[in-house]
Amino acid sequence: MSQDAQHTEQWRSTSAPAHVTRRAALQAAASAMALAGASSTPSQAQQALPATTAATAPEQATIRLVVNGQPRTLSVDPRQSILDVLREGLNLTGTKKGCNAGACGACTVLLDGRRINSCLALAAMHDGAEITTIEGLAEGDKLHPLQQAFIDHEGFQCGYCTPGQIMSGVACIAEGHAHSPELIKAWMSGNICRCGAYAGIVEAITEVAKEGKL
Repeated sequence: MSQDAQHTEQWRSTSAPAHVTRRAALQAAASAMALAGASSTPSQAQQALPATTAATAPEQATIRLVVNGQPRTLSVDPRQSILDVLREGLNLTGTKKGCNAGACGACTVLLDGRRINSCLALAAMHDGAEITTIEGLAEGDKLHPLQQAFIDHEGFQCGYCTPGQIMSGVACIAEGHAHSPELIKAWMSGNICRCGAYAGIVEAITEVAKEGKL
C-alpha cells in the first residue's frame, strides 16, 4: 500500500462516524420521549393540589335587620359588608361605595344611631341591628332638614359623597359636636369631598344645629 493510501485509510478510521444500529437509534428516541413526558406530566402531589386547596363557599348566614324602619330577614354571605348588602341585596344605592377601605366616608350610615363606615362592617356580625340610610331620612316628599340645608347652602357639586356627608352630619349634630365651625370640621373630617364643597357643608350643619331642627 502506498503512503497516500495509508494516510487515506487512517483518516477514514479516525474521522468517520461510528456505525449506529437501528435498535440503538430507536432506544435513544424512546428514552428522550420518556424524559420529556416525565418533565411535562404533573406529579401526583401537583394533581392533588386543586382538590386540597380549592376554596369552598361559606354557608349563608341568616340575619334580621331593621332598615329605615322596615324589618328585613336576609340570607347573606358571611364575608359581605353592610354596604354590599344595602346596595346589592336591598337595592338601596344611595349609600355610595367610594374607597371601600373606610377612608372617604361615602358609605356612612347610622347603625343603632351611631355613624359607621358600612364598607368595613360585616353584615353577619350585626344581626338585629337598626340601620338608617340616606333613603330613610326624608318623610315622603318632605326632605330631612339637613338635606334641605345642603341644597340651600350648595353643600355639594357632583353629589357622590353627599349621602355620606349628610348621614355623618346628622350624627355630628346628634352627638353635640356642631357648636362651632371648628368642631364641625374636626368631627366631619372622616368624610371627604373631592369637589371641595366643605364651606357649604359646614354652613348647612351649622344652620340645622343652631335652629334645633333635628
